Amino acid sequence: MQQRPEQFQVVLKDDYRYLHQHPEISFQEIQTTDWLCVRLSELGIEILDADLETGLIAIIRGKQPGKTVALRADIDALPVQEETTLSYASVEEGVMHACGHDFHTSALLGAAALLQQNCENLKGSVKLIFQPAEEHSGGAKFVLKTGALADVSEIYGLHVMPMIPSGAIAIRPGANHAAVGWFEIHITGQGGHAALPHTCSDPIIALGQLIGALQTIVSRSVNPFENAVVSVTHVNAGSTWNVIPSDAFLEGTFRVFSNELASVVSDRIASICSGVAHSSGTQISLDWKVTTTATNNAPELVSFAEDTARSLGLPLTGDLLTMTGEDFAEYQRTIPGVFVHFGVGGEKPLHHPAFLADEGQLVCAAEYLAALAFKSLERLSK
Repeated sequence: MQQRPEQFQVVLKDDYRYLHQHPEISFQEIQTTDWLCVRLSELGIEILDADLETGLIAIIRGKQPGKTVALRADIDALPVQEETTLSYASVEEGVMHACGHDFHTSALLGAAALLQQNCENLKGSVKLIFQPAEEHSGGAKFVLKTGALADVSEIYGLHVMPMIPSGAIAIRPGANHAAVGWFEIHITGQGGHAALPHTCSDPIIALGQLIGALQTIVSRSVNPFENAVVSVTHVNAGSTWNVIPSDAFLEGTFRVFSNELASVVSDRIASICSGVAHSSGTQISLDWKVTTTATNNAPELVSFAEDTARSLGLPLTGDLLTMTGEDFAEYQRTIPGVFVHFGVGGEKPLHHPAFLADEGQLVCAAEYLAALAFKSLERLSK
């Protein structure tokens, strides 16, 4: 691919700083979408009529016939109050790009510019997905429902990682982000006077038993060589000091790396609820679902993505399994693809109010995304 002017780095940095300063939460990325439309139009890139309320899909049509591949970036921010002293800190009260989506979006814009410059040599087409609502775990499904990706043969995306050295690439076959499960439990008992507990069926006792018993799932029902998390994150019961309430509530999450293990965990949650209901004399109802499946990097494409990194001189490092969810997995259910972790250094973790990606790596990330698309189409054309 041809040499870029030095101005390229300046433009990428300006794009990144604008996005960082103007974050929008899931499904409210209206200003971001409008700004992206302007930037893509300036690059001469066609925006598809995909019927998305926020976010967009664009296409770069190569001058040579071939397959279609896709590159994806997420554009939404988090309801987090920024705690940095940056000159370009968020101007939106209580909203921040604390997960690096501003970096992802800027890098994809950079990749788009590089691919558009080289469209004469592009053996097929590249669809650019600027996806809304990744943090809401629903945006990818909305993109897929448009049908605009029906002709896509492969898909690639990246996520910044502060635990990985700046500029390094980390990839692994199979899952690198977990499936995300949600559960909600309602307990119905018999309330009454706190001085007369024998006349009640105390839902708070059942609540405590559930919290303790749920923590045995990972330690006693999951193979110690597999990874799983069960966390209770929200409880509610009672309203005053001398009344045993009639009901109680809890909810939480479980994270696993396979559908089989998700079934094991959900079955154990149901069994525990049944047992505690019987022993406490309460009625317990359970609702649960897997909101996002685990990512699933195609092994043969992982090798290709690693070779592409080497060709650009980007160092490879061991990948990190993370229990966080990533709805890029929704694309991988029907389209072979790879989700890459891209090192950005730093001391603060993702979602921290002082998280900051290394903007000096924007050019590397843009070149890597562009090379993945360019070389993928070359490989598919053979």
